[in-house]
Amino acid sequence: MLKKKKTKKNLISDEKILDLSNDQDYSKLQKASDIIKNGGLVIFPTETVYGLGTNGLDEDAVKKIYIAKGRKPDNPLILHICDIEMLGKIAKNISDIEFKLMNSFWPGPFTIILEKTDIVPYTVTGGLDTVAVRMPNNEIARNLIKYSDVPIAAPSANISGKPSGTSLSDIYKELSYNVDYMIDGGSSQIGLESTVVRVINNIPHILRPGKVTPEEIKEVVGDVIIDSSILGKIDKNKKVLSPGMKYKHYAPNSECVLVYNNDISKTRSKIIELTEQCLKDSKKPVVLCLDSDLNYFKNHFRGTVNFICLGDSLESISQNLFSNLRKIDAFNPDLAVIQGISSEGIGLAIMNRLLRACQYHIYS
Repeated sequence: MLKKKKTKKNLISDEKILDLSNDQDYSKLQKASDIIKNGGLVIFPTETVYGLGTNGLDEDAVKKIYIAKGRKPDNPLILHICDIEMLGKIAKNISDIEFKLMNSFWPGPFTIILEKTDIVPYTVTGGLDTVAVRMPNNEIARNLIKYSDVPIAAPSANISGKPSGTSLSDIYKELSYNVDYMIDGGSSQIGLESTVVRVINNIPHILRPGKVTPEEIKEVVGDVIIDSSILGKIDKNKKVLSPGMKYKHYAPNSECVLVYNNDISKTRSKIIELTEQCLKDSKKPVVLCLDSDLNYFKNHFRGTVNFICLGDSLESISQNLFSNLRKIDAFNPDLAVIQGISSEGIGLAIMNRLLRACQYHIYS
């Protein structure tokens, strides 16, 4: 549960926070849904990360999202729906393979890019004739959409470029001045944004990796292509097809570098080398490492370095990734050295986020 701070500086009052972290009375969402319908901004939980949402069919309301986040207008948003009937209002010419993917992964952390109908404003799509659509597997989110009776346009709830919010306490200070209402649903279950797919020539192309992995998609439709931008830079002048592809993202204020090699001994050696060089330069490092390697590094540095544990499994790394990235700036380091992982399964999504956070500064 979020601890509400009583300060004169907070422009959002306690009455504008609905705590549903231990409450399943979704009728309490009526106030939030009225705000959505009337073009206001509401922060709400999903199973992936928290979203900053409004009426996705209201062009003026959608513009408020870009202003609140400091988001570029060519960066598309996702429309969140609660049922297939709502899908028919915003997307058309849906193919059999697209329906097959939706039937397999909805509701859940899966976004598909479809041809939009005229009712969807171009402010949502970044000027494209396609729209990204998701049906969340979070009861608060889906009931909020149901009560609102409109698709909710919602990017991750954070200032653009910063790590996404996976708890309300993560983002309260960042966004409380710019929203009308907040719903506390506890910590996000997954912790990474949804997988984004576009079907091209009957083959799903993964534009942003997430909890739904390439292996799982391949099991459903037999083939999948991973966009080259997932583990590489994208041209700044390129028109992006998916939310979250183009701009600096997930980044702490501090400089970050990523270290990964298939040989764990080489990974450890490079982390030590970079950290020791930082100390020799009279600078302050912090190391983000796997739980399994924490004692190894602690024994080497013997109290001269601060550490943040990434987790002991892919699920825990995923769930806590953004909150751990947010912890970096609390140490005010000159350099954050981050240990990478294999890009298999959900590891692809984790490495994508870490590469973006480190602005592609990677050592092997």
